[in-house]
Amino acid sequence: MREILQPELSQRTTLRLGGTAIAELIVESEEDCNALPERIHSLGGRPLILGAGSNILACNGRLPLVLVRPVFTNGPEIVADDGDKVFVRVGAGLPLPRLLRFCQEHALSGLEGLVGIPGSVGGAVAMNAGSFGVETCEKLASIHVLIEGSLQRVNADALQYGYRRLSIAGKKDESIVVEATFSLTRGTRDGITSCMRHNFLKKKSRQPVTSWSAGCVFKNPAPDMPAGKLLDLAGFKGKKRGGMAFSAMHANFLINEGNGDADAALSLLHDAREAVRQRFDIELEPEVRIVPWRSF
Repeated sequence: MREILQPELSQRTTLRLGGTAIAELIVESEEDCNALPERIHSLGGRPLILGAGSNILACNGRLPLVLVRPVFTNGPEIVADDGDKVFVRVGAGLPLPRLLRFCQEHALSGLEGLVGIPGSVGGAVAMNAGSFGVETCEKLASIHVLIEGSLQRVNADALQYGYRRLSIAGKKDESIVVEATFSLTRGTRDGITSCMRHNFLKKKSRQPVTSWSAGCVFKNPAPDMPAGKLLDLAGFKGKKRGGMAFSAMHANFLINEGNGDADAALSLLHDAREAVRQRFDIELEPEVRIVPWRSF
């Protein structure tokens, strides 16, 4: 297991914010998984599972965190084909866009809606990332996961998931996805390519996909009540503070304009949530993970 002392969160998150953690543990093998709990305990910090660093808003300063980065990048590979379903296994550390390219090249359908989502396969599974009517976990056949120091294979019917959440045996944020096997269907390469291109262009026209961003910062209160619309009506679309801004393209995307600061980001989120609460009597719930957790 490789170890890096005092890693900077600002260099490891897509929002480019955050202070210094205690250490980063790079997990590359089953032996590393077995040794992980004891090493985290000896370092004395709270573990933070980190893939590509999307969906993370890290606070400033010295943080009592031990970053755990699974770098299992095996696959993608087709491991079974029963005619109706094709099963694709992939390591959790693989970038999600690489899995989507594999699906496109092999004419495998089911994940087209995830195009344009940054991050790793493991992060997409852990957050049940979704877009264009597709959720990651609904396409799973099984996952290989580290739970309480033990590697286990968990079938899809034993997973509890919902909007931007996944739990296993009732435990949330306490497991590490090592590998995922997806259940997909045969399609046509041209059809899948066309669908992915359409989805990506639609997303690019509406969301700041090239900006320093963590993705959507608030969960949608309801399918017909998107957080972006509420923030827009509350006057926060394009609103800026301390190098941070709600995107002028989509009000639910917080972006770092280049010299942003975590305190400014939290202050902006606080004021936005308060404005929505006062105007609509709706309490927005963060989708972005604030680490270490603090109220705002």
